[in-house]
Amino acid sequence: MNIKRVLERMIEERASDLHIKAGTPPTIRVDGRLFPLDEPTPSQKELEAVVEQILTVRQRQIFEDLREIDFAFSIPGLCRFRSNFYQQRGTIAMAFRQIPFGVPSLEELGLPAHLGEIILKPRGLILVTGTVGTGKSTTMASMVQSVNTTCEKNIISIEDPIEFLHKDDRSLISQREVGLDTASFHDGLKYILRQDPDLIMIGEIRDIETMRVAIMAADTGHLVLASLHTPDAAQTINRIVSFFPLQEHEEVRYLLASNLLAVISMRLVPHRSGQGRVPATEIMINTPTVKEYIMDSAKTPMIHKAIAEGVNQYGMQSFDQALMSLYKRELVSYEDALRFSTSPSEFDLRARGIHAASDKTWDQFEGEFNR
Repeated sequence: MNIKRVLERMIEERASDLHIKAGTPPTIRVDGRLFPLDEPTPSQKELEAVVEQILTVRQRQIFEDLREIDFAFSIPGLCRFRSNFYQQRGTIAMAFRQIPFGVPSLEELGLPAHLGEIILKPRGLILVTGTVGTGKSTTMASMVQSVNTTCEKNIISIEDPIEFLHKDDRSLISQREVGLDTASFHDGLKYILRQDPDLIMIGEIRDIETMRVAIMAADTGHLVLASLHTPDAAQTINRIVSFFPLQEHEEVRYLLASNLLAVISMRLVPHRSGQGRVPATEIMINTPTVKEYIMDSAKTPMIHKAIAEGVNQYGMQSFDQALMSLYKRELVSYEDALRFSTSPSEFDLRARGIHAASDKTWDQFEGEFNR
């Protein structure tokens, strides 16, 4: 198998991901759907040759010991790829994700301009959340690039692996890769406060140690940007608290209420044209009301309502409000907007213009399209 040709085909077909395993034709994911490529089915021996071609000596040893490895690599003139090699049923399998060489702007991604204001705050914790493949890494890279092009900051990231490559502009950026530049997220973060950071970017929070240091860094006056695999703001709060022992829950809620700046949650919705996807973004700002809801576990589910009501005053928006805007601007179909909505029945009523006359929180998302 010619792996370079298969990766070129991936780019040509605008695929986000490529999956390869022995005995099955290479398969790509385009706009969320899987399609087989018209390429030869690889054998185990051919995949072993790909391992030899792509992995370094050290990476091959890790793969041999652990039977899986995360890494990233670039093909000059083509693209950068985040990859995972693993074993299934005793044979090699591979997953590749396309990462553009350039970092797209918030505007190019179709993300709210408000994110560019949030990332310029001097201190606090910003979390970008969503399920796998919803654009968290791209959103974070775009936010970092927004700082890089507008401010003089010292930005330090810890990633596993490094995905988007940043070049110094007005800011100084140091990107550290787990396994190459530091042993672990925890080890990298243990000394990061001595490296004079203005902005700390953590590729992904996976455990209690990383979460603890992220909160501590925000509590000591630093700006921290990190990702978390949670579907929305309210569940993000519960997930963070669940990292910690029960006896620490009250303290963690207090620290979150004091230091959390915003939670930005992502969903990718198929474009109405059938080509590409567009982001639906929930934005939660840590307002006085949200602080109260974070500190009281019984009120945490009310965060969703606070987001929907905080549009005009705080620049927040719920998933359903974001989806309504996409639908009214004819970027997504009604069926897909309904499918991705948090409250389908309420969304359906709003789309048909059925709501209380006193409810003005959706006006900017419905605008002149109301009828």
